[in-house]
Amino acid sequence: MPEEGPLGILGGTFDPVHRAHLHLARAALAQLRLDGVLWIPAGRPSHRQAPHAGAAHRLAMVRLATAGEARFAVDAAEATVDAPSFTVPTLERLRRGYGEERPFVLLVGADAFLGLPAWHRWRELFGLAHLAVAARPGAELQEGNMDAELAEIFRSRRCPDHAALAAAPAGAIVGFEIEPVEPADLSATAVRERLRASGDDAQLTDLLPAGVLDYIRRHHLYLA
Repeated sequence: MPEEGPLGILGGTFDPVHRAHLHLARAALAQLRLDGVLWIPAGRPSHRQAPHAGAAHRLAMVRLATAGEARFAVDAAEATVDAPSFTVPTLERLRRGYGEERPFVLLVGADAFLGLPAWHRWRELFGLAHLAVAARPGAELQEGNMDAELAEIFRSRRCPDHAALAAAPAGAIVGFEIEPVEPADLSATAVRERLRASGDDAQLTDLLPAGVLDYIRRHHLYLA
């Protein structure tokens, strides 16, 4: 993976990683002119209940899903420690490894962006990375849906052009579009429900990369 231009950061529980995650990462690469995307599976998420699959399994599945794509890399550090994962400490750790000048681009969905005020040390995000907010075509973020402080930050930091991402290490907010995927309700929750309900893997190939589906079956994951 190239080592100079903007680096996308995609964190998550990935319980399991599915095609919508890959769709988002590929859209970010294409539209934001990123050098690559660094996937960071959380070991113990801080904002939600315990994952259904253990960290080692989820890390293995992300590695399978991203294998063969030269501009994808996986950071295993969060998945190999028994401690809650918080985004700001993760970015601080990455800064120590990549340096202060490398542009970081934190990739988030619109719902996650609107929920930023509930994140640990969320105001510090903008000194550590740019934020790229994924939305469906025509579905722009509306300030009226934001916390007042977040809306003010959004107004002051929003950039209409992705060129801002390469111009500084952090601080801008940009948007990018992701075309809807099928099925429309594709999420980790929906995938787990389908895995429990269906023994026919042909019905699951539109949800999961083949290697991930094979791993889930071999390790008997998501059956309960």
